[in-house]
Amino acid sequence: MHAWNFAPVWANADLLALGLLHTLEVTAAALACGVPLGLGLALMRLSPRRALRWPAGAVIEVFRTTPPLVQLFWFFFALPILIRVEMTPYVAAVLTFSIQSAAFFAEVFRGGIVSVERSQWEAGRALGMTPRQVMRRVVLPQAVKRMVPAFLERAIELMKTTTLVAIVSYADLLFMTNEVAQKTFRPLEVFTTTALIYFAVITTASAVVHQVERRLAASGEGLAR
Repeated sequence: MHAWNFAPVWANADLLALGLLHTLEVTAAALACGVPLGLGLALMRLSPRRALRWPAGAVIEVFRTTPPLVQLFWFFFALPILIRVEMTPYVAAVLTFSIQSAAFFAEVFRGGIVSVERSQWEAGRALGMTPRQVMRRVVLPQAVKRMVPAFLERAIELMKTTTLVAIVSYADLLFMTNEVAQKTFRPLEVFTTTALIYFAVITTASAVVHQVERRLAASGEGLAR
């Protein structure tokens, strides 16, 4: 019978808190870069020009269909060989998850933009707006509102995916958990605590997503999936 003892975990709570902070930092940085990059990819894929549409489609498909771990290894181990610049675990993680998120966000953006009725485009053009003005002032505000739940859900998935950065020795929550487990010889208590931390954070984020979905549903807005 295992004798549970969480005292060593509480004694190293500062290390776990630091790991959680680093996890949130990578997640936030990837989202901050991934959203605008995803919008750019979506607009390129919707472009009538093949020179823009095909490269965007290639990037989206590659990063949507290849494993995140393979992408992380490529940016951390292979890219430095090509550019002859040392890559830190943090930079490799942000690059990987930013582009991967952008690939998913691009499809969300594209779905949201396409879902806006054609009459909205025609109304904007009838008012004398250019295509860019119609996109910026009429289409995107409506599309973004519909896409908010999908963005939030992707943010939750991204946070779970960031656990891979521990493999390249970035001090995220999982990495620090392993360090504390080796230090205290209490892996059961340490990993149980980390699982509960992830559960609490992700459950809270999921509750926010569901609340947003209910409000948008009540306002009559469709959701882009």
